Amino acid sequence: MTQPSLPELLHAAVTAVGGTERPGQVAMAEAVAEAIDDGAHLLVQAGTGTGKSLGYLVPALAHGERVVVATATLALQRQLVERDLPRTVEALHPILRRRPEFAMLKGRSNYLCLHRLHEGVPQDEEEGLFDQFEAAAPTSKLGQDLLRLRDWSDETETGDRDDLTPGVSDRAWSQVSVSSRECLGATKCVYGAECFAEAARERAKLAEVIVTNHALLAIDAIEGAPVLPQHEVLIVDEAHELVSRVTGVATGELTPGQVNRAVRRAAKLVNEKAADQLQTAAEGFERLMELALPGRLEEIPEDLADALMALRDACRTVISAIGSTRDKSVQDEDAVRKQALASVESVHDVAERITHGSEWDVVWYERHEPRGGAAYRHSGASLRVAPMSVSGLLREKLFTDRSVVLTSATLKLGGDFNGVGASLGLGPEGAEGDDLPLWKGVDVGSPFDYPRQGILYVAKHLARPARDGDRKDMLDELTELVQAAGGRTLGLFSSMRAAQLAAEDLRSRIPEYPILLQGEETLGELIKNFAADPRTCLFGTLSLWQGVDVPGPSCQLVVMDKIPFPRPDDPLMSARQKAVEEAGGNGFMAVAATHAALLMAQGAGRLVRASGDRGVVAVLDPRLATARYGSYLKASMPDFWYTTDRNQVRKSLAAIDAAAKQAD
Repeated sequence: MTQPSLPELLHAAVTAVGGTERPGQVAMAEAVAEAIDDGAHLLVQAGTGTGKSLGYLVPALAHGERVVVATATLALQRQLVERDLPRTVEALHPILRRRPEFAMLKGRSNYLCLHRLHEGVPQDEEEGLFDQFEAAAPTSKLGQDLLRLRDWSDETETGDRDDLTPGVSDRAWSQVSVSSRECLGATKCVYGAECFAEAARERAKLAEVIVTNHALLAIDAIEGAPVLPQHEVLIVDEAHELVSRVTGVATGELTPGQVNRAVRRAAKLVNEKAADQLQTAAEGFERLMELALPGRLEEIPEDLADALMALRDACRTVISAIGSTRDKSVQDEDAVRKQALASVESVHDVAERITHGSEWDVVWYERHEPRGGAAYRHSGASLRVAPMSVSGLLREKLFTDRSVVLTSATLKLGGDFNGVGASLGLGPEGAEGDDLPLWKGVDVGSPFDYPRQGILYVAKHLARPARDGDRKDMLDELTELVQAAGGRTLGLFSSMRAAQLAAEDLRSRIPEYPILLQGEETLGELIKNFAADPRTCLFGTLSLWQGVDVPGPSCQLVVMDKIPFPRPDDPLMSARQKAVEEAGGNGFMAVAATHAALLMAQGAGRLVRASGDRGVVAVLDPRLATARYGSYLKASMPDFWYTTDRNQVRKSLAAIDAAAKQAD
């Protein structure tokens, strides 16, 4: 029997989801199929509207090997599992003559823990467990959330937090969930046979397609103990986020609150000598954290090093003591012991990592303004350690023994894939070497006509922005642009302070245009309200650069206040930049410019989300037009028609606004 052709399969899938076949989608599917057949690695840039999920799902399902699809956002995971995969599987079933199974898998803390729910939560200050349902006032928000969770536990089939709508607070969820370190294990837990997390893992073992997130993919790579089933194909969607997510998973943190919590949890489970040793070490660490100054620690000060070694050694003693001491007076001792062990081990591991002093790690101290009363006075002090780079880790763990496809709307920075490739541990495209995986990049384009649909305007006449300086000329320009556009503005700012100042200023200048500000409501509510009223503007920072999808007339002007270079005092970015320079490279271009290019590409991508969209991306930073690196940044953005003519842009915005009003 002849094998079904890829075009036949793709046509069936696209029809099933009610989409339209696009040349870019066909080109992507062919490139993915070729990479899987050859066991090769592929980077695919596919513009918004290409239909990239089917561009990789169809060839993956056709090949018949197990595939893991990792995404950065919950929204895309849900789209894949609730919409794209069910329809695609149904459409391909009669052609493939098989029905591939699919499943979603997340980290353990995303699932309801029946042991926590029924047996109670280990309490820090006292022995045993306490009933969180009795402890929380039934009229309080926490109490109401916990009662909802108890009722939901009888109804849910998955126990997945994201299936609970409306959701509950992090505080409430923490009462009914456990981390992988705190889990008793299915064989030791009385609820092991009913465990939601174990059921999800079993479903994943039987599935041909497993949908997960970047964080779990990183844990699978970093921790050595596999959490994902063996697979032959890995597809990373939203791949521009991968390095950031892997770095986050590989970052350790140590705070006085975290250390004191470990002391309290272990105190009743170990002998007095071990408990006193840990208490003394915790107090010494806390005193130094109150004195420390923010910034990178290129060398660990001697007093801090001594305190960390004392903390590490005390943790080691407690870990041994917890394993050899039993106390039957403690209610549900195994659960209490497991939580205490998890807390102490976490402190030990970070203290050990910092004192070990790897040249590949960056250590820094952070202090934020304390929130709340005296009980929270230390909440902002933290010692953090992160890898200088995750490229070597990704090269070793990601690109071996399987075909890897990475895709996003923004992978070509400055006109090629090499910048993103380098961050992933790959050599130049096409280069071969003993430890360099061979890969190729494919840009399948976009279904949108960017030069006709959008304008890239750079306000060349403005003064160069100074750090934290007064930018009255920028606010004047922003006001005029918003008025010309009739509202309809998404303002992307390089800092929360800049977004707040702009919102306050424009609310007083042009009160007829409502200004929504990130942080004043949930992000979902903000985007919903922004989309509902074309006169409304939405101002915010990082998550808006990448997380807003508002097609149509509500978003016809996207403004960036300045080029989003990392802050000069960012410990991790500055360390990475310095390392590139010491190796003979251009640290600014490799780190700062690449970071800015990725964000600007994502930010500019908020403008055109559908074939009928029209509008302007306005960059209120003259350096994009005047600096040498400006061409690199512009080459990373969609190919909009480019101008520095402010009068022409105002006329264009007014015409777009008038057309939108007429259409309404």
